[in-house]
Amino acid sequence: MSRSIAIIGDRFMLPSMFAERINSACGNGVDIRTLEQPWPDEPMEHGYAGSKLDGLKEFMGQPDEIISFIGDAGLLVTHLAPISRSMLEHLPNLKFIAVSRGGPVNIDLEAARDHNVLVVNTPGRNASAVAEFTIGAILAETRLIRSGHEALRAGEWRGDLYRADRTGRELGEMTVGIVGYGAIGSRVVKLLKAFGCRILVADPYVQISAQDRNDGVEHVALGELLARADVVTLHARVTPETTGFIGRDALAQVKQGALLINTARGPLVDYAALHDALASGHLGGAMLDTFAVEPVPADWPLLQLPNVTLTPHIAGASVRTVTVAAEQAAEEVRRFLAGEPPLHPC
Repeated sequence: MSRSIAIIGDRFMLPSMFAERINSACGNGVDIRTLEQPWPDEPMEHGYAGSKLDGLKEFMGQPDEIISFIGDAGLLVTHLAPISRSMLEHLPNLKFIAVSRGGPVNIDLEAARDHNVLVVNTPGRNASAVAEFTIGAILAETRLIRSGHEALRAGEWRGDLYRADRTGRELGEMTVGIVGYGAIGSRVVKLLKAFGCRILVADPYVQISAQDRNDGVEHVALGELLARADVVTLHARVTPETTGFIGRDALAQVKQGALLINTARGPLVDYAALHDALASGHLGGAMLDTFAVEPVPADWPLLQLPNVTLTPHIAGASVRTVTVAAEQAAEEVRRFLAGEPPLHPC
């Protein structure tokens, strides 16, 4: 079996981190070559509005250059490099791909199966980072942190934010709705319990844990969650079913003055409908870390609204995310070379 490993990382998932962890897990009997892509200093190709590469999403790199770099390697470890059906036709030696992300949307999984290429991922690698960020995003809205900051930056002392009719609310008196109960959503639930808030979960494909049920977490339909929650936070994957599912009809069900948090993926939300709900005051505010198009256009209407907090898709960015993903990928490489079954096959 080939022990030649091509590593394609970037300036977040460092190739050197992958190589260090693989050498530690597998010893010195592996032949490693590395390539560093310029993300996040340069944007990736998103592909949600139409992909130029066989339907792949969230990738970086030109196919010819990637094929040339992988060459005769039997194993590929990557973060963002795309692998399409047509590319696999030129990579006959490739038998294993480790993708250091929860959703390997940059890999054609059906084509990989057809070519007998094992694909593994690193589920939950950034669950802790995104969950912590989500709590911060909620507090930025509920406690008027963004409003106070922007006013003071502009030279205005907003003493009125202390008025009873304008000041923020504590989470302990609120109902928070979590849409999606995967690795991230379930961790958000765990963190929210410390605040004493009422917690609702909407996810038709999973059951909540016994511990969460015992702690009073309610598993409800999406419509009920939207109608009851003071804060709605999104943690679903992008699928045909969920694309744009937070649209005009869903936003109309949201209670007056509620807050929306999106640290998941931009295509979950109809942003024109969201703009209208925020501009009308039906939604009290929103905190958005992900967008349908990234980077967002400079003239994007949501940038002009006063009741929105925006960050450039950084919820999952932490040093721990890098180390966890590299360690998981290295263990999968070790298991493949040792003939052991994978932990996280796709």
